[in-house]
Amino acid sequence: MKKNRLKMPDQQNATDKPDTKTATLRTTLVLGGTGRTGSLVARNLAERGLNARTASRRGADVRFDWDDPTTYAPALDRADSVYLVTPVMRTKFAHQVAKFLDLAEIAGVRHVTYLSAYGSDRAPPDVDIHAVELELARRGSLSHAILRPAWVMQNFSDEHLPLIGGAITVPTGGGKEAFVDAADIAAVAVETLCNPEAHAGAQYAPTGPQSLTVGEVADIIASVIGRCVVHNDMDPNAWINGAVGAGFVPADYAVMLSWLTGTIIAGNGSRPNEDIEKVTGRPATSFRNFAKRNAAAWALRPAG
Repeated sequence: MKKNRLKMPDQQNATDKPDTKTATLRTTLVLGGTGRTGSLVARNLAERGLNARTASRRGADVRFDWDDPTTYAPALDRADSVYLVTPVMRTKFAHQVAKFLDLAEIAGVRHVTYLSAYGSDRAPPDVDIHAVELELARRGSLSHAILRPAWVMQNFSDEHLPLIGGAITVPTGGGKEAFVDAADIAAVAVETLCNPEAHAGAQYAPTGPQSLTVGEVADIIASVIGRCVVHNDMDPNAWINGAVGAGFVPADYAVMLSWLTGTIIAGNGSRPNEDIEKVTGRPATSFRNFAKRNAAAWALRPAG
């Protein structure tokens, strides 16, 4: 994995930090600006004195829809950097991203931080995650940084892997994953956007500090909320077919689910590294601390 040698916060000088006079002139377009990481990226950029323009189909500063190219240019107006989040629940999107990047170059964007996925270079050929990385690499007018995070901890506290009947249902075959807090992913992204020159060409794989089975995750949640939680490690094909059949994911997204779960089942899940601490200067969040912070997500709802 390629990494840049970074200065830690106590080693930086004044020229490494955004100047308050020029910072007000800089704008980062945050795609997925109402999402897990995008909303945090936008908030943290604002706290650092930079303009953050959130973009989404609804509820953001500007409307942005990958299926409506007329929304691309207005969103990019006067932006000089982009937090790139590709279409969700899709496998084919590289052609849309290429058109967007064409307009980004015309608009004067100089840096892109791309939210990819852990092990993207091993993704199935009909999944465009890695193709976007290659697209960025070939564009000489844009510097870029790539984030390849592990599975996010928030999967367990939202609708992705809900706690139903005291069970977390997902096929992992007892494999482990270094689950990462979305806040830590966002923190790494913000550093690359605040100081793009220091992170040009960087490839980071944000992970949590521990490799955990989902059974171990269930045990941690149980200890925090004070009631039994178990892992239902069901057949992967049945799980994927159920998700598609219930309309939770499009049929063509099955290949993505198969890859994501199959990687863990095969024992090739993410492993802890120090990328978060190297970039941000603070350690990655443990799952126990995440669970304590989000205990309300697993609270029992009153009947009726």
